Amino acid sequence: MRKGMLNAIFLFVFLLFLSSQTVLSWKKDEFRNCNQTPFCKRARSRKPGACSLIAHDVTISDGDLTAKLLPKEPEGDQIKPLILSLSIYQHGILRLKIDEDPSLDPQKKRFQVPDVIIPEFETTKLWLQRVTTDGASSIVYLSDGYEAVLRHDPFEIYIRDGDRKRLVSLNSHGLFDFEQLRDKKEGDDFEERFRSHTDTRPYGPQSISFDVSFYGADFVYGIPEHATSLALKPTRGPNVEESEPYRLFNLDVFEYIHDSPFGLYGSIPFMISHGKSGKSSGFFWLNAAEMEIDVLGDGWDAEAGISLPTEQGRIDTFWMSEAGVVDTFFFVGPGPKDVVSQYTSVTGRPSMPQLFATAYHQCRWNYRDEEDVENVDSKFDEYDIPYDVLWLDIEHTDGKRYFTWDKVFFPHPEEMQRKLAAKGRHMVTIVDPHIKRDDSFQLHKEATQKGYYVKDATGKDFEGWCWPGSSSYLDMVNPEIREWWAEKFLYENYVGSTPSLYIWNDMNEPSVFNGPEVTMPRDALHYGAIEHRELHNAYGYYFHMGTANGLLKRGDGKDRPFVLSRAMFAGSQRYGAVWTGDNSADWDQLRVSVPMILTLGLAGMSFSGADVGGFFGNPEPELLVRWYQLGAYYPFFRAHAHQDTKRREPWLFGGRNTELIRSAIHVRYMLLPYFYTLFREANISGVPVARPLWMEFPCEEATFKNDEAFMVGNSLLVQGIYTERAKHVSVYLPGKQSWYDLRSGTAYRGGMAHKLEVSEESIPAFQRAGSIIPRKDRFRRSSTHMVNDPYTLVVALNSSQAAEGELYVDDGKSFEFEQGAYIHRRFVFSDGKLASLNMAPTALGKLQFSSECIVERIILLGYTPGPKSALIEPANQKAEIEVGPLQLQRGREAAVVTIRKPGVRIADDWSIKIL
Repeated sequence: MRKGMLNAIFLFVFLLFLSSQTVLSWKKDEFRNCNQTPFCKRARSRKPGACSLIAHDVTISDGDLTAKLLPKEPEGDQIKPLILSLSIYQHGILRLKIDEDPSLDPQKKRFQVPDVIIPEFETTKLWLQRVTTDGASSIVYLSDGYEAVLRHDPFEIYIRDGDRKRLVSLNSHGLFDFEQLRDKKEGDDFEERFRSHTDTRPYGPQSISFDVSFYGADFVYGIPEHATSLALKPTRGPNVEESEPYRLFNLDVFEYIHDSPFGLYGSIPFMISHGKSGKSSGFFWLNAAEMEIDVLGDGWDAEAGISLPTEQGRIDTFWMSEAGVVDTFFFVGPGPKDVVSQYTSVTGRPSMPQLFATAYHQCRWNYRDEEDVENVDSKFDEYDIPYDVLWLDIEHTDGKRYFTWDKVFFPHPEEMQRKLAAKGRHMVTIVDPHIKRDDSFQLHKEATQKGYYVKDATGKDFEGWCWPGSSSYLDMVNPEIREWWAEKFLYENYVGSTPSLYIWNDMNEPSVFNGPEVTMPRDALHYGAIEHRELHNAYGYYFHMGTANGLLKRGDGKDRPFVLSRAMFAGSQRYGAVWTGDNSADWDQLRVSVPMILTLGLAGMSFSGADVGGFFGNPEPELLVRWYQLGAYYPFFRAHAHQDTKRREPWLFGGRNTELIRSAIHVRYMLLPYFYTLFREANISGVPVARPLWMEFPCEEATFKNDEAFMVGNSLLVQGIYTERAKHVSVYLPGKQSWYDLRSGTAYRGGMAHKLEVSEESIPAFQRAGSIIPRKDRFRRSSTHMVNDPYTLVVALNSSQAAEGELYVDDGKSFEFEQGAYIHRRFVFSDGKLASLNMAPTALGKLQFSSECIVERIILLGYTPGPKSALIEPANQKAEIEVGPLQLQRGREAAVVTIRKPGVRIADDWSIKIL
């Protein structure tokens, strides 16, 4: 009786909590700050030069440079040496590892994050044969023009170039600290308390901190996820307002605020620097524990008395983590794209999405029932608005039991999906990591019997509260459990699922409503006696991995998965898309979505977007329209809304706004061939789809802090409109060449800012002179129905009357492209001739991909009208040249020079010479 009463009281409090989430915004005091986080407070109190570790016994072992780190004057327990190893990899990558000496039998093995570094990277290791020593330092070859240096006393690691100029260094300011595990002694109080929660911390303090310096740098970027500027602002130093460090700790944050260093749903401890030399370098710490990072302002170390090279600009940073080991990677670049490519060679390239996933997604918490789904779907057709995916949130399930359907509201799920699939459309359902504790729920029964749940500090199944009420959480770090989880996506297990159904992982930080900081206690226990504190930031990563592998298994390895995840970690790019979480319907959140998506792209997460319209709140029509106009250029393009908001499907805001939203979505569908080509580029090189301007214009200082505009690939520049009733906007167009307005074809000079009139019809977007963009101009219900449509090539000529671009095409769904079944063309225009050249390597595999698609129009921007025809070779046929519209679907447009109906196949080699 008493237990029943307690449960009833707890349920009442829980329901109060849930209802509060619909009206309350982010509560600062629910989350720890640095002063409330003992490891952060201790680390921040350290002074430069505090580290006295010296490198001893430097030698080569198993192809690595190894050394022992010992303090100059041992104090207290700090007498056990730390083991340092330096490894060199191809393409200028240095790996530094520092850990406790395993031969001294530490009471616990410190956690090293598994399954993030891809096996292919390990094969690129260069085995060191010798080390050069100059007495004070040991020097090893890194790559052409670069050396890695280990200074012995005090220990320091740095990379220098052929001119002996530094690129990146660690412990140059002597802030390195490594709290070794120790036995609890009488009088030790290892416990930590926050609000009503107590962390037992059975192994005591085990944090690590160190300084990292970037030379020749004017700005640093990266370390998502934060709702803040692209260029990271200093958090400590003279003239810096008192600030929190950038926090990396995956949390379920309701209605997060913009312009804050507070950590959100994902954590990727990768930073990239850039300077006016046009060069970049990078640093990555493979560590899944809570991390805090300070960007140190000029003069922060004025009183330290440490002398470092002054002829180069330098940015100092300070990295602090609660647990783990030092497992760090240094990237030499030299260009920004090189750094991102080097980083993703370690953690994996972004997966290649299916074509449908790159189109428009319609989502809401929640579409009520099958009738609602059918009505929304038919309205898109009625209003001539294309879309590809309809999403179902948690209410579609039977009582928040995942892999089930509400029998009243969704009695015929397979038929519902088949109706969508008949129009070339897909469905996504949500599957979260919290499993309802209900003995009649087979998934819970099985997980309990097999011991598959995360344990609490006492060894019992951890129990927390989330959407279903009392829940437990699968221990996804265990490969056996991930394999078991993957089986749940087979059609016979996920009853009601069909081949057109894909998956959404939400709440996987993990979110625990009654847990400390709305997450799992740090002393919860995982597979191998790993504490949750050690792997927290990777929990969602393993869940994302398990789900993606489930869809792979479901399709016998032939169907590319689509899984959207809210939580992320380094390597998440291999498993699908992410989004920026629970944003709000206001102009500031529209504005901050751009730096958030750009930062994710820099950290390998190319397939990302923000909820169009804002998840919380009711956007005014103008804000919603502007969000669609910007969101059409996000790599991941999805509208989503909270259940307490008013319905906001595109046709609900009056005829004119419907027209404007339809036009914005049409822009995305028109550009799908270009986007898909960029996703393939990301899949090959790691270079993101959406890019900061400085990635394409690395020497232009005016671009370094610009995060209102961004590049889509190397050819499109997009500028958002972030204020209500804007009449004008200033757009900086970089480079020495012109830019052509995407709507009108008007040319604007590069290398300067332009004050432009703002139109309600679109946001400013420009095609770079010297580029060629492939388009599809016929609008269908979905991308699936556009597959056989003809192409338009938009050739934007530069001052030399030249341009080039690419087109990548495959079957849009399978893995056959990995065996060479694709078309990859390079288009080159010069000397009045456009040529199509094959970029696909011959004899890559046995499979072939063919397409009968043709080019129906070639638009020449910047070409003076005059010639009336062109010669097509090798067909030896003529095509007419005339003046036509830039975009077929629009009226009132300036006319442009157009080669009509050349009829050449995209799969063939051909040339078209203007006569």
